[in-house]
Amino acid sequence: MKNLKGGVAVVTGGASGLGRAIAEEAARRGMKLVIADVEAGAMEQAVADLRAGGAEAIGVLTDVTSAASVEALAVATEQHFGPAKLLFNNAGVASGGPIWESTEKDWKWLFGVNVDGVANGVRSFTPRMLAAAAADPGYEGCIVNTASMAGLVTAPGMGIYSVSKHAVLALSECLYHDLDLVGPQVRAAVLCPFYVSTNISQCHRNRPADLVNDSGPTRSQLATQAISAKDLANGTLTPEEVAAITFKAIEEDRFYIYPSPEQLPIVRSRLDHLGNGTNPDIPYDDIPMFKARRDSLKAALAG
Repeated sequence: MKNLKGGVAVVTGGASGLGRAIAEEAARRGMKLVIADVEAGAMEQAVADLRAGGAEAIGVLTDVTSAASVEALAVATEQHFGPAKLLFNNAGVASGGPIWESTEKDWKWLFGVNVDGVANGVRSFTPRMLAAAAADPGYEGCIVNTASMAGLVTAPGMGIYSVSKHAVLALSECLYHDLDLVGPQVRAAVLCPFYVSTNISQCHRNRPADLVNDSGPTRSQLATQAISAKDLANGTLTPEEVAAITFKAIEEDRFYIYPSPEQLPIVRSRLDHLGNGTNPDIPYDDIPMFKARRDSLKAALAG
């Protein structure tokens, strides 16, 4: 996909972090922006900044866990700009700790945003993008779902987050195969970043009141949160770098987007265990962040 100028890019979670960097990269390519976010103030600021830079942009307050809210986003996009060319299902939240300590509310919150949010985007936008393709032989569209390297590997303390990102990866691959049956004009891609410097460790600020736990985090959950915050603060890439890599991959029609390809050996190690039927193992000495996470969590569990 080479001709992005003048096209419409929709970004969920677009008011901050990776989503905002993606929006800014789209603006640099001359695209029109629809910023969707659950934080009204941050969304309005992002739109104002994009407009100040010369981009055409609107904001649509959106709760991606709600199918009706995402459908309203799709309607607003078409009414204001026309069909989306790029959809970034990017909104996401995180949690950690031993998986047995995650509550029912934890599961509902993470899966609501990370999985249902992507599914809602796919369900509302794909038919519209396919209709645009049927009406215009020159139309091209792409749906980019943000997964994670945590959707390709597992590690201690990553719990529901890793489970949800594995689901996003599978959803994206299914979407790719299904779209391939229709034709080449609309396609899918999946973004798998590794420790990007964003504020996702502060995502609890947007947790719905009815999904807040009745008691505070456990000792091991606090330890995991602390090490995660440290790792993110010292992220291997900035959001801006990941956004630039993502657009290059889109332009090259690549499905798997790996901003940190140097981490792929741990994926191959996991695949070897899967293929050989051997027990899961992690080469901790090769991944300092995973080793620190393991040691911190182990100490917390020991009391």
